[in-house]
Amino acid sequence: MGRVNRASDQREPAPVNADLLERLVTEHGPALELFAAQWTDAPEDSVQEALLQLVRQAKPPERVVPWLYRVVRNLSVSAARRKSRQRRHEAAAAGIRPRWFQPDAGGEIDADTLTAALVSLVGQHREVIVARIWGGLTFEQIAEVIGASSSSAHRRYVEGLEQLRIAIGVPCPNETNSSWIESS
Repeated sequence: MGRVNRASDQREPAPVNADLLERLVTEHGPALELFAAQWTDAPEDSVQEALLQLVRQAKPPERVVPWLYRVVRNLSVSAARRKSRQRRHEAAAAGIRPRWFQPDAGGEIDADTLTAALVSLVGQHREVIVARIWGGLTFEQIAEVIGASSSSAHRRYVEGLEQLRIAIGVPCPNETNSSWIESS
């Protein structure tokens, strides 16, 4: 399996070839994934990266299997730490992210209710409303973004606003009060 080093007459490990790699994956792949699953939600990524590192080695390790386990462990622990840092950063960013709606002490609409209503909208409607109100885009610009006509962008905007109005329970200010008709 190894080459003979003529200068020292010792065996050097042969480079990793396709046959060895296939054997390692077949014989040790599932166990390596199970081993990696102790630390990471994506154990197959750690195993794959370890195998890639093995293939890149100019001089492969003498004992390949223990080396793979060590590398898989290190990669998995690193992935878990990375994920933990990512969660902390995302949580911190969520806490300092500006709110879509600022609470209005004297207003009728609660900012959290309005945010929940906006999040509940169909993606196309929410996308157009956010692009129009917060992005300041024109309906022509929104049409370019969503790949539709400007009239479709406007229609989605109006429909989205109507769905928001219904979701938060605010009557339309343009609706006429029919009670005067009944009293005549």
